[in-house]
This record gives sequence, C-alpha cells and structure tokens, in this order.
Amino acid sequence: MPKKAKKIVSKTASKTPPKAAAKTPAKAATKRPANALDGATAERIANALEIIASRLAAASPTVDTAESLGAADAFVWHPDGRLAPVPRVSRVEIGLLKGVDRMRDILMENTERFADGLPANNALLWGARGMGKSSLVKAAHATLNRDRKAADRLKLIEIHREDIESLPGLMELLRSSPFRFIVFCDDLSFDGNDASYKSLKAVLEGGIEGRPDNVILYATSNRRHLLAREMIENERSTAINPGEAVEEKVSLSDRFGLWLGFHRCSQDEYLAMVKGYCDHFGIKIADDELEREALEWSTTRGSRSGRVAWQFTQELAGRLGVRLSGA
Repeated sequence: MPKKAKKIVSKTASKTPPKAAAKTPAKAATKRPANALDGATAERIANALEIIASRLAAASPTVDTAESLGAADAFVWHPDGRLAPVPRVSRVEIGLLKGVDRMRDILMENTERFADGLPANNALLWGARGMGKSSLVKAAHATLNRDRKAADRLKLIEIHREDIESLPGLMELLRSSPFRFIVFCDDLSFDGNDASYKSLKAVLEGGIEGRPDNVILYATSNRRHLLAREMIENERSTAINPGEAVEEKVSLSDRFGLWLGFHRCSQDEYLAMVKGYCDHFGIKIADDELEREALEWSTTRGSRSGRVAWQFTQELAGRLGVRLSGA
C-alpha cells in the first residue's frame, strides 16, 4: 500500500508543473495580440483626429481685416463666415427710378445721416412688386459713395433670406470694423413654422448686444408684416391666446423704425419710366410709337411697374440694336 501511494503522489507531483508552465505562456500569448491591437487602434484614432482637426481649421471662418473690407464696396455674406466681394453691383442710376420720389428722398436722408455717424433707423421697404425697392437701396448706396473718400465709403453687405439665422455671426464680425455697413436682405418674408425671424428680431432690437453702431439694416418685402396673411389668420384661429400669438409674429416689422410703402404706378408714371430709360440709353423712337408699344407690353404682362418698364426697354433696345452700356 505505501508503494502505491508513493507512485500516485509522484505522478501527481510530476504532472502539476507542466500544467502550470503551460498556463503561463498561454496567458502571455493572449495578452500580446491585445496590446498590439490597442496600440494600432489608438494610432489610427490619433491620425483620424489630426485629419479632422486640420480640415476644421481650413474650413473655419477667417476674420476679415480692414484691408480686405476696404477692397470693395459691396459683399455677399455666406453663413460659413465668408464675405465675398462684389466687384460690380447690378444697379440702376437713382435718377432713373420714377414714381418713388418721396421714398427716395426719405431713404437717402436716413442713409446719409447714418454715413455721417448720426442716429438713423433700420428701414423696411415694402409694397408692390417690381416698383424699385431693392433698386433704390443699391442706388442710394452708390449715390452716397460717389463723392466720398475710400475710408468714409459705406459698405453694402447682402444676406440671403435663407441665411438669416447666421445674422448674429455677421454682426459679431462687423462690430469691431472701422467701416460703416448697410446689411441688406432682399425679398424678406417668413412662412409656415419658420422661426429664423427670431434671430432678426434680436439683432434689430431687444438682444443684449443689439445692433452695432456701425451697422444698419435695410430689407425689402412684398408684405408689410413680413408674414403671410394665412399665417396670421391661423394664429388667430388656433392659438389659446390669439392676440399674443399674432403680436409675437407681427412685432418683427415693428422693429424697423422706417417703413417705406411702394404702391402700383399709374399709366403716366409707367410711361415716364420707359421714356427715362430710352433717353438715358439713347434709344431713338417716335414718342407716339413708344407709348403705343409700351402700353401694349404692359397689357400683355397684366401690370405696370418699374420692372415691366425695364423689361420693355430691354426688348426695344435689342430689337433696335442698341447696347445698354452700364446696365
């Protein structure tokens, strides 16, 4: 019996070390690939982060210096932070805008006060389509800059309707500039559940920072309250407190201190626009024939406006072989 016991013990003792020895290399073998995999993954993540950081740095908005803003008188704002210079603004001479004499004088006076550093109001030009609202803004800007030194010239910056939410970023960029700016939004209006008008409200009046002293906002719209009538009526019919709901949306236009209304022109004003264009560009045609063709053109279009007068002038000039130089 003792001999058998010894044999069992010795066999057990002899088998134990190899098992322990086998376990140690196995653990080491499993750890090495895991460590190697973690290192490779970390390296790939680091490289990816470096690429992302470099691309974000390249795409980040660059602050425009005084030199870059002085390179042009007009710019287009892009929501990524860029101000793209416009070397040649599409505009007409202010003297060619007929039937808007009162609005022209008011806007010119307001713009001149602002250019001289005096208090001036944000302006909303609203009313009938094609009556020269945006043309008047561009013409007023060009007329005011005509006799000014480069350092005193106003800068015109157009912001598109769909980029209104980026307006606070534009204000931050312009606030520290030595120049004075007209920020212009053409055909401004809001529909449906569009809440971007709140960004405009905060900039016009009511925000903590407010509008910078060197910035004024001019906007054009076919709507006096910048909202569709059905939006206002819908608020009245569905809101718990209709009065408050409507006031929230209508109050936007109230933040423009200057309202200029443009209404449909008469037949005499329409003919005066056509004749003014023809005289300016040297289009030779008998007066009675010009009137007859101009009235026929407006009848086919179903309206009389400055835009219709300009379109007829282009048609007539093309037919007679006259180049509209400077148009």
